[in-house]
Amino acid sequence: MPESELSFDSFLEDVDPQYREFVSQTHEFMLKSNSTLKLTLAKNGYVVSYTYGKKKRVVMNFVFRKSGLVARIYGDYAGQYNEFLDKLPNDMKKSIEKAPACKRFEDPPRCSPKCVGYVFTLNGTQYQKCRYNCFMFPVNDESIPHINAFLTSELSARVTA
Repeated sequence: MPESELSFDSFLEDVDPQYREFVSQTHEFMLKSNSTLKLTLAKNGYVVSYTYGKKKRVVMNFVFRKSGLVARIYGDYAGQYNEFLDKLPNDMKKSIEKAPACKRFEDPPRCSPKCVGYVFTLNGTQYQKCRYNCFMFPVNDESIPHINAFLTSELSARVTA
């Protein structure tokens, strides 16, 4: 399907019915926050991205994986809301802890010069994590309220930056 024919409604049809309301509400929240929507196709289905700000950096996207729908949050300012991160459910914290370390911090030539890895504290431990894999959460009943709160924290930090 050509990208010109992609639509949010067609993406929504591919979302598990029990999570469509959450995805629709998140979509509306992101648009009301002055984010820009971009739809593309990847190997496992749609990639729905939201960019924000003058630099047009991605804030979050929905992607399909074999395990189902995943919300990837680009927490560029995660270091500013460590207390929020400490309150995430254990499964979400484990996902963050398992994410790969940022190569940019370990060996800069091994990573893109445009990369901005994340430095933040979770439960008293400082992490330097990869931007692309750090905050990837399956969309499920436990993660939904925390995904929304995470987006609110990130957008608030970006507004003040």
